[in-house]
Amino acid sequence: MPRPRQFDEVRVLSSVQAAFWDNGYTGTSLDDLLAASGLGKGSLYGAFGDKQSLFLRVLREYDEANDRMLRAWLDQADRALDVIRGFVTGPLRDPGGTEARRGCLLANTAMELSVSTPEVATEARRSYAATTTLLAEAVRRAQREGDVAARVDPDETAHAVLAGQLGLLVLGRVGQDPAVLSAMAETLLHGLLPTP
Repeated sequence: MPRPRQFDEVRVLSSVQAAFWDNGYTGTSLDDLLAASGLGKGSLYGAFGDKQSLFLRVLREYDEANDRMLRAWLDQADRALDVIRGFVTGPLRDPGGTEARRGCLLANTAMELSVSTPEVATEARRSYAATTTLLAEAVRRAQREGDVAARVDPDETAHAVLAGQLGLLVLGRVGQDPAVLSAMAETLLHGLLPTP
């Protein structure tokens, strides 16, 4: 009979996620994972599998948490337009640019591994499809609320909003000036979400 785990799985996965997010998949060594988790190699790999299996689990949980957060945000928001604006500008709100330079775990991973690791490409497509579905719902609601022109196609706009946000994330990651990023975000939003 297997022994029960003697560690907090949620804490371990959160710590490991931070290591991967800060260093990338390739830049995160086994020693980094052991230090972050506080576990020995046997315990870490016995519980989560090899490095790639652990990473894919962390990535999927990160994506699912973001999906839940965006859904809750949309369900609770007074105006859907605020959700779309927040989705685009959220990573840019730190005036020092630290959050922007850290980027998004999924976007960072997609750029690093999509070509070499099909599972990452599949997960990125799944997650981005879920995001665009929620964004399209937000655009439709914003149209009903009178904040976005009826002529706007919600599905096309959702894809464009995602593409614009990902572009801003990449520029933030390379150290673009936060004020410039904010101005870009405003231009993007103004162009994609015309008022009636």
